[in-house]
Amino acid sequence: MSEQPWTGRRLHLVGIGGAGMSGLALIAKQLGAEVTGSDRAISPYWRLLQGAGIDPTIGHSAANVPAGAQVVYSSAVAPDNPELGACAKPLHRSALLAEIAGLKRCIAVSGTHGKTTTAGMIAHVLSACGLEPAYVIGAELRDTGRNAGWGSGEWIVLEADESDRSLLRYRPEIAIITNAELDHHATYGSRLELEATLVEFASGARTAVVWDRPVLRRIAAAAAETLTYDAREPRAEPSGITFVWRGQPVKLALPGLHNAVNAAGALTVAALAGAPPEAAVKAIGSFHGARRRLELLGRTAAGAPVYDDYAHHPTEVAATIAAAREFGATRLVAVFQPHLYSRTRALARDFGRALAAADLVAVLDVYAARESPSDFPGVSGHLVAAAAADAGVPVAWMPALDDARAWLTAQLSPGDLCLLMGAGNIDSLGRALVGASAESKRQPAS
Repeated sequence: MSEQPWTGRRLHLVGIGGAGMSGLALIAKQLGAEVTGSDRAISPYWRLLQGAGIDPTIGHSAANVPAGAQVVYSSAVAPDNPELGACAKPLHRSALLAEIAGLKRCIAVSGTHGKTTTAGMIAHVLSACGLEPAYVIGAELRDTGRNAGWGSGEWIVLEADESDRSLLRYRPEIAIITNAELDHHATYGSRLELEATLVEFASGARTAVVWDRPVLRRIAAAAAETLTYDAREPRAEPSGITFVWRGQPVKLALPGLHNAVNAAGALTVAALAGAPPEAAVKAIGSFHGARRRLELLGRTAAGAPVYDDYAHHPTEVAATIAAAREFGATRLVAVFQPHLYSRTRALARDFGRALAAADLVAVLDVYAARESPSDFPGVSGHLVAAAAADAGVPVAWMPALDDARAWLTAQLSPGDLCLLMGAGNIDSLGRALVGASAESKRQPAS
């Protein structure tokens, strides 16, 4: 195969600054395509794109699309986006990713939680073991500083998104399913619908690798071969998480007992792909996680550390709070931004119970993403705030980011830990909190 099989191809990515779309842009560029794109605002992935010779445009207009370019879009792009009409046959991002996946032996990671961390672990271990995989992952890996790469090896590691059923486009050699909880209520009417979709996904794989739980074993039975995994005797220690996998002690640099299960899955897949087990166990200990997964952004002027996490489902919120507890702060202040009106309406009570594990909670309004508030009358972040209050934790209802910033600046003290959670733009609040601290240190004394 040519090292640049897409030479001469023109691609224009709408929403190029997103975690998934930017990764596709980087890979397409490495494969030889001419790549352009646009987004409504500058994102943290801008520097990666510009470093690869891709100069995105801010704002959406049909004029942004070069002549002869095929437009690529994601499910987050509104149907009336003017750039979609500039191409006769726009291509969904999952279709482009399926093309990329078809160029190598494919490892696809799906499930409701843990896809990004598990996929990142697999790519890290395979790389450390000399297998040089390609990867397209939904967040920047801290160890590589990238969310995508085109390695010279035979494997590619990708996330298979269940949110819009686009995972069904892939036919992986190895499929790993981390868990199966109902999360995307606009796509699935019930958990049984989600499970049926995962069964169809597993049926296209040679081997399905799943957490050792009855529901997942049933789903995996659709594949030609099934492997299960679990984390034996996980323990939280000051230096990280320890557990036993296939009789070998494993030590992670990451906090959170849930990451022991992610690591067990990653090790099982890596061994199946040809990584020597002992070398894989050693390699996973040097994995430092992905951006927006319990990421330390800095400290406030009062000295409180600010962590940012992508948690947007009650199970994820509970696991992230539990992991943050391992840092030993005197008071854990959790700030949550609900994501999607449909999810907020369905899971408000569960979010409230999960948030009650913090010492003090602030709830922002819903990050709408692709949904319209007019379609969900009466649904706001206040539902989550009320549920958390009912669960017995002190709660502040802070609909606006600026109000939350002012409140947190006044509230946070030495010994506190501020934990921001959500899949929207809550990370900008964290950067503002620690940015104010950095700015104050630059001011000359009066």
